[in-house]
Amino acid sequence: MPDKIFNHRSIRKYKSDPVDEGLLQTILSAGTRASTTGNMQVYSMVVTRDEQLREKLWECHFKQDMVLQAPVHITFCADFNRFNKWCEQRKAVPGYDNYLSFFTAAIDALLVSQNVCLAAEEKGLGICYLGTATYNAAKIIDILSLPRGVVPVAAIALGYPDEEPGLTDRLPLEGVVHYERYSDYEPADIDRIYAEKEASDLTRELLEINRKETLAQIFTDNRYRKQDNVHFSKEFLMVIREQGFMNNE
Repeated sequence: MPDKIFNHRSIRKYKSDPVDEGLLQTILSAGTRASTTGNMQVYSMVVTRDEQLREKLWECHFKQDMVLQAPVHITFCADFNRFNKWCEQRKAVPGYDNYLSFFTAAIDALLVSQNVCLAAEEKGLGICYLGTATYNAAKIIDILSLPRGVVPVAAIALGYPDEEPGLTDRLPLEGVVHYERYSDYEPADIDRIYAEKEASDLTRELLEINRKETLAQIFTDNRYRKQDNVHFSKEFLMVIREQGFMNNE
C-alpha cells in the first residue's frame, strides 16, 4: 500500500509552477479508473486554469487563497447530461431526473475525485479539497456554464506545494470501524475515542483563540453552525431541483 496515503496533507500554499499537460492528463486518466455505478461514468471534471475564471471561483470558495495560488482547479460534477443525451440518441428513454440519480452521480464524482487526488500526490503534487463547491453551487454553475443535469459536488486546488504542514489528527480505528453490526457509542466510548484529539496542543490553542470550553463547541458555534447548515441546505436543494433531479412522480 503506497505510503503516500498515510502521509496525505491538505496543502493551502502553492508554488506558481505550472503542471505539465502530460502529467495532468495522466492524473485525470487515473480519475476515470475509479469505480462507477453500472459503468455509466455519470460525472464530469471541469479543469480550470484561466486566472480570470479562477478568480471568480475564488469568490465562490470564500476567497481561500489556494484557489488563486494553485495553477489548476478541478470541479467534480454529478453529470447525467451526457448520459441522457446518449440514451436519447440511441432510441432509449432516460429516467434519471430524480434524487436517487443525483446521489448516484455524486458518488461517482467523489470516487473519481479521490482517485485524482491519490494520483496527484503520488506524482509529488499537492491538493486541497474545497467543500464550498456545494455551498455556492448555483454561482459555480453559472461560472462554468454547467447545463441542466450537472451539479458540482466537490472541487480541489492542485499544484506544487509551497509548504509541508504536519499530519492532521485522525480518530482511532475503533472510533470509525464496526464489525458485523453497528455498535452504538456509550459515553465512555465517546470519551475514549475523542481523548487524543481533545488533548492535543492544537485543540488547546483553538480553545484559547475561540474562547470556548470544548472542541465540540468550536464546531457547533463557530465552524459549522446550524443556521448556516440550514441556509446552504436550502440553497443546494434548490440547485438540485433546478438542475433536474427532483422528479418524484
